[in-house]
Amino acid sequence: MRCPHRPGAAGWVMVVVLLATTACGIPTGGSPTAIAKANVPFHLLKPANPPTSSSTVPTAVTVPEPIFLVAPNQHVIAVLRDVANPASLSEILGSLLEGPTAAESAAGLQTFLTGTANEVSATVVGGVATVDFTANPVQVVGPDQTLAIAQVVFTATQQAGVTGVLFQIGGKPIEVPTASGAQVPGPVDRTSYLPQAPTA
Repeated sequence: MRCPHRPGAAGWVMVVVLLATTACGIPTGGSPTAIAKANVPFHLLKPANPPTSSSTVPTAVTVPEPIFLVAPNQHVIAVLRDVANPASLSEILGSLLEGPTAAESAAGLQTFLTGTANEVSATVVGGVATVDFTANPVQVVGPDQTLAIAQVVFTATQQAGVTGVLFQIGGKPIEVPTASGAQVPGPVDRTSYLPQAPTA
């Protein structure tokens, strides 16, 4: 009895190729066909957004502004205080009333203004700042009074557009001393306190 003919090695290769092309044949249709949404991988339906970089720079919460204290040589000197941005003259003068820091006091700086239970507001019209204190900020006598007023004048006129200063207490205009020794209603400016001006 003869066994049925078995294909040789080349024959087996042909059988495998035929089976593969029959099971996994590439469609030969002439036009594209739509793929059901359910069969599309999720990450292709909703690709991740590309990372974005922000070009905006955060605005500063505070800004350094100069106030004037009294140096050991009896001249006013500028130091910096951080105030809200944008800074108002009222806030800057409020920082002036707070006086020197511990480090500044140790360096010999002082103030002849008192900020105890005192508040200040300022309005500027035509280059003249009207500075209104709720209480008298000058609690010294003699030449120190002139230095106290010079502190306010130099601090106020350091701001752009301010050229002179009028003083009020509780809304009422007052006279202030100048370097010449005269009491004047103002407005006063930096030329009124040249002997107290910064030396550098």
